[in-house]
Amino acid sequence: MAVHKRSARYGRYSGGPDPLAPPVDLAEALDAVAEDVMAGYSPRHALQEFLRRGGRSREGLDDLARRVQQRRSELLGRHRLDGTLGEVRKLLETAVLEERKQLARDAMMDNTDRAFREMQLQNLPASTAAAVNGLASYDWQSTTAREAYEKIKDLLGREVLDQRFAGMKQALENATDEDLEAVRGMLQDLNELLDKHRRGEDTDADFQEFMARHGHFFPENPQSVEELIDALANRAAAAQRLLQSMSPEQREELMRLSAQAFGSPGLMAQLEQLDASLQALRPGEDWSGSERFEGQEGLGLGDGTGVLQDIAELDELGEQLSQSYNGSRLDDLDLDALARQLGQDAAVTARTLAEIERAMQDGGYLRRGADGDLRLSPQAMRRLGKSLLRDTARQLSGRQGHRDTRAAGAAGEQTGSSRQWEFGDAEPWDVTRTMTNAIRRTVADGGNPGRGFRLGVGDIEVTETEARTQAAVVLLVDVSFSMAAEGRWVPMKRTALALHHLVSTRFRGDRLQLVTFGRYAQSMDIAELTALPALREQGTNLHHGLLLAGRFFRRHPSMQPVLLVVTDGEPTAHLLADGESWFCWPPDPETVRVTVAELDRLARAGTHATFFRLGSEPSLERFVQRLARRIDGRVVAPDVGDLGAAVVGEYLRAHFRSSFNGADWI
Repeated sequence: MAVHKRSARYGRYSGGPDPLAPPVDLAEALDAVAEDVMAGYSPRHALQEFLRRGGRSREGLDDLARRVQQRRSELLGRHRLDGTLGEVRKLLETAVLEERKQLARDAMMDNTDRAFREMQLQNLPASTAAAVNGLASYDWQSTTAREAYEKIKDLLGREVLDQRFAGMKQALENATDEDLEAVRGMLQDLNELLDKHRRGEDTDADFQEFMARHGHFFPENPQSVEELIDALANRAAAAQRLLQSMSPEQREELMRLSAQAFGSPGLMAQLEQLDASLQALRPGEDWSGSERFEGQEGLGLGDGTGVLQDIAELDELGEQLSQSYNGSRLDDLDLDALARQLGQDAAVTARTLAEIERAMQDGGYLRRGADGDLRLSPQAMRRLGKSLLRDTARQLSGRQGHRDTRAAGAAGEQTGSSRQWEFGDAEPWDVTRTMTNAIRRTVADGGNPGRGFRLGVGDIEVTETEARTQAAVVLLVDVSFSMAAEGRWVPMKRTALALHHLVSTRFRGDRLQLVTFGRYAQSMDIAELTALPALREQGTNLHHGLLLAGRFFRRHPSMQPVLLVVTDGEPTAHLLADGESWFCWPPDPETVRVTVAELDRLARAGTHATFFRLGSEPSLERFVQRLARRIDGRVVAPDVGDLGAAVVGEYLRAHFRSSFNGADWI
């Protein structure tokens, strides 16, 4: 029995998105989008900004657009459009030179005939086209000269066909009469098909019959007459733009030379009929544009038409990359065109950006609110909060004398719930849940737990413990205009997100209320606060904020009240009996009085208060210090970049101050 060996070839995968590629990492995109949202941009605008900028190790749309423009400039700066004229001129010079040599060495030629021929060659017009046409009926004595002249006709024929049908110049090199007859037959059938299509009389069978006869002339492999027309019109329009880009002298020379194409005026008549049909069928193509070529590398008609097609494709890519039209999405990007013009790496970059956009919009990270605007979804808020809390934990862990917050409460009473283990957790394992997870995973993978199984990191769950009284926490954040003007707006929001995530995931028994205070105070959920634009109204109504905090504490009487106040200014507004806000700068004594009175009420209810002072104004420093001493509270003056760690650290300190014996965390 014969054994056949099978050979295998390996190469770069080119079948579209790599099926083995890992899913896109949205962490960087989500962080960037959230940062811009917190700065006041809409989520849609923030996502577009990220896609334009790109990531730390990935190009963005602006980088690709710049490469597109560089490629366009490179094409225009490298080439000029006299390549065909130059080739014809060289062939003409060769023919004339070889003919003169033959006349000089032919001793048997009649002297009168020789003189007449030499006079004809001597008095050729300066115009290349006129000289070629003038020699159309010349009786060449030199075989080499005749061949050079015939090559002019062949070159012109192949070039004018290459203008309309890419690859014809190479395909028809050394063409036989049979090859040329096949081209003429194709043009005749093509014009008849397009005429029928213009009249609405063609059928799919007409197209299929045409492709069966002449499909080898069309490497684009069109699947319908419309696709065929699109491909032909795109190239024909580029050919017209090529002529428009030439100087009037060059254009006139080529038009006169075209009559010599294959020595067949009928060919040009068929091409002119084809151009007219295509312009009528695709009037939207750019038939009259032009470009300015300034390079030194000559281009023939076919290659020049290809360059004009490339430039048109680059212009279209530039528009797609700008994403400036209504309803634009990165799915609109022509990845094949991008790979042709800039290389496969650019297509991979664009595909990744499109996947990020699709995942952000369709994967649950952005959702449309009741007002129709896109907003960060709860899933996005959780992921962002986790990231911010991780950053905050790193800042806390870098402080001298800090104890790992993840161990807090590990030796306390169990809450009865468990959660998946995370790196650094010191809580006891929930053995039952851990073993159950491992068994279920083994069965799902097709294994038999009876024969043994291995624990995986994802199987481990830890018990949650509690070693403190549950707390009702109010985070009061100043949203007066100075917070945005002094660069404190985004750090304030990042702080709120980190604290919200900590409370909602690690201290689920606590209750957190976020309250903003500017001219008025308002309770907000985390999504509203994250999307809150910078306010340009004056007023720091701490009085109203404290009123809302007291209302929240009274709804949770069994919990320890914890008040965290972030502000960069003295109170300049307070709430009147009719609900209106009274504003005055410098602070009115009545504003200070009612603010202090409300703070006293909170202190009498056992509220633990901390003030986070942003800014170094002496009047603000004196004011918050007096407030803190009055109610036995604390004042923390963090750098703006350290605000999140300061607030989270103070929250933890308020919870566990008994076990830390009042240790100074900040």
